[in-house]
Amino acid sequence: METSAKQTFQAGPSKAVPRQSPEVIDVDLLDDSAQYTEPGSSQHAGKSTFKLAAHSPEVSATSASSIPNARDHIVATRQSLATTTEVSVNPQYPPLDVDPVAYPLDDCPWKTTSAPYSFLAHALATLSGTRSRIAIMNVLTNALRTVIKFHPASLRSTLYLLSNTLSPPYSTVELGLGPSVLSKAIQDVSGLTASTLRRLYNSTGDPGDVAFEAKSTVRTLIPHPPLLITGVYDAMLKIANSKGTGAAKSKQAVVQKLLVAAKGEEVRYLVRTLSQNLRVGAVRTSILSALARAMVLTPPSTLELSSDSPFYVSSDQLSGIKPIAASPKKKSVDRARDDLHEKFLCAEAMVKKAYVLHPNYDHIADALVEAGLGGLPERLPLTVGVPLLPTLGSPARSLEEVYGLLGSQAFTAEFKYDGQRAQIHASRRSSGSNVVKIFSRHLEDMTDKASLQPLLSYPDVVSLVDDMLSNYERVDSFILDAEIVAVDPADGSLRSFQELSNRARRDVKLDDVKVTVSVFAFDLMYLNGDILLEKPFRLRRTLLRTVLPSWTPERMSAARLHHVQSCESSEGRESVEQFWQEAVNSRSEGLMIKLLDSGEVNENSREGKSRRKPLPATYEPDKRTAAWLKLKKDYVSGLGDSLDLVPIGAWHGNGRKAQWWSPILLAVWDPHAGKLVAVCKCMSGFSDAFYKELREKYPEDSDTCSRQPQGLYDILTGGLKPEVYFKPQEVWEIRGADVTVSPVSVAALGLVSAARGLSLRFPRFIKVREDKKIENASTPEFLANVYHSQQGKGEHGGGVDDGDLVDVDVDESEVEEQYESD
Repeated sequence: METSAKQTFQAGPSKAVPRQSPEVIDVDLLDDSAQYTEPGSSQHAGKSTFKLAAHSPEVSATSASSIPNARDHIVATRQSLATTTEVSVNPQYPPLDVDPVAYPLDDCPWKTTSAPYSFLAHALATLSGTRSRIAIMNVLTNALRTVIKFHPASLRSTLYLLSNTLSPPYSTVELGLGPSVLSKAIQDVSGLTASTLRRLYNSTGDPGDVAFEAKSTVRTLIPHPPLLITGVYDAMLKIANSKGTGAAKSKQAVVQKLLVAAKGEEVRYLVRTLSQNLRVGAVRTSILSALARAMVLTPPSTLELSSDSPFYVSSDQLSGIKPIAASPKKKSVDRARDDLHEKFLCAEAMVKKAYVLHPNYDHIADALVEAGLGGLPERLPLTVGVPLLPTLGSPARSLEEVYGLLGSQAFTAEFKYDGQRAQIHASRRSSGSNVVKIFSRHLEDMTDKASLQPLLSYPDVVSLVDDMLSNYERVDSFILDAEIVAVDPADGSLRSFQELSNRARRDVKLDDVKVTVSVFAFDLMYLNGDILLEKPFRLRRTLLRTVLPSWTPERMSAARLHHVQSCESSEGRESVEQFWQEAVNSRSEGLMIKLLDSGEVNENSREGKSRRKPLPATYEPDKRTAAWLKLKKDYVSGLGDSLDLVPIGAWHGNGRKAQWWSPILLAVWDPHAGKLVAVCKCMSGFSDAFYKELREKYPEDSDTCSRQPQGLYDILTGGLKPEVYFKPQEVWEIRGADVTVSPVSVAALGLVSAARGLSLRFPRFIKVREDKKIENASTPEFLANVYHSQQGKGEHGGGVDDGDLVDVDVDESEVEEQYESD
């Protein structure tokens, strides 16, 4: 059994660690250890003595005799090990990466009444072993089909565990499990010392691999019931809800029980889940697409389906689909498969739309099981109190580009304020307090400060909305999009984002607010029960300005409501250009150009062909649309937009910078692969004070800076090999001269060149983006779009590629001059 466990580890997706012959441990003693206490000693001391007796190859007579029945238990364990121990291997499940049409679903693949966690671990292990998008989609689709058919009650838990989350993004539920608690739990269950675990981690770099290796030495006398998907999810909720004194001990106890019951690959993916780093290529869009496909192929048996439903496929239709040809060159006409693909696309659009309007897996799973795909719009409408994903703008390099794209179509130019984007929900109540919610651009709830995240708090904005509901008689409910900006309380002039970020972040009372803010509203998505998303921006803006006019409370330091300052294209190009200069001279970031009415634009393909493309002026959740163009004032003649990059490593500086990290290796976020991909080195824009702070934040050989990649994210560096790796934990705004093809970078590899990636020439640090998460960093596709935009305007990058950058001891101004002269 020891051999089989070791072989299983070696066959897994991560590398094995050579070890000596393991000692067999009876983990059943762990649960009882607390009750065995030596007379006159503390419970902690008794527990330590008992652990020594249980884990040591030789048990002294003194220690064993002081523990009732301990000697007999240990002797019995060793004598009966060969015949009574439980084999820590997972059940055999059918392959999940096959064509869903050919996936067998006749018999339930498990023997328990509920879906076992071993099945989900099987799916995660398969996902971890492939980079093929087709295989990933097949695995997710077939796994979800199996759960929907044989235990639909596990669907919600499955979706959360696959997405490595516990709750909707606007919920305050957070796991809150530190690495020390997890490490102690692994140590107690395995009996390995802390130094041994540390060596394992240094060899593998992954907590899941460490736990798998450590647990492979463990056997139990009493078989433990199999872990269930719902049970694992509920246990994680229990960990998240453990608060106050003794919370760490309670969390560790829950983790230990899970680890004791886990077998084989369950251990690896259980610990990766608890570490919040699954290391599989299943991103949100893939999960939603797979969920839609699973519903098309295997709808819940409780649904009454129509034979002509556009969402489902019958068994007869499935039987008529031809097997996929082994060779991709031998493609044959298969109308039945084409019809299935059309149903997939229709269902995917339905599920994704439901999520962007109502991002809650609990509600989505319930709606699908109870009402099916067709019931999603009615069951999950846009709702006050549930944030929708925001519309995103596309970068523009100049006003010439704006006019070239939009032509004579009417647009408005609005100040792009340097503040925090906020989605404000409000609903009047006939009795009691009104419903007021404020969400960040990442949908985090900034109203209730129970979150562990250091979010800004806005009790003054809540008070402002209450005043508005009291004074605007025509308004019962609304959802608006806005920017919260720090202002001077005396004259309302704009203040910097830095001042806004200095506001208190936890348990803030209204009287404690020190930084006055203005809410600059720029869009209205919902009003008095009417959903306005499909209305053109011109109408939405008119309603916003007439129904929700500007409001300034009497108290000078109170938050106030204003509409964004704007200029219409109908006023003439000269007026728009003058307005642009006002933005340049102000504290704003630049302009947002927004199409007022739906129309069409010319789009050039990579082959150079031009075609007309519809350009809606509707509100498009979670889409980066050309109907919203960002024109930032900084380096507008260089890159059209800044890049949001993640610092992932560094080199030791030279000369004056010898005691600091310089240059810094930066990465884009690849959402398809779930990896951070190195794009360039940066050595410009940093002050000495920032260098010192950076060294304090990333001290060498620490939890945040080591010789091997660490943290929750996989890292791909290509030819850019740093001397140390940072734990990815922040996003920086970076600007540069242009994007260029690179012989060493693998960022956007295949999007521009089959053999080379893209890099940023003369990158310069602007600021830390505290409002952005790692997953919101710039993507390879965004980088490629910037490159293609340059090529379309004949702005070809030149000079030395950033991959060849050497951090010589030069004056900062010399770098600036080189940057500006390029």
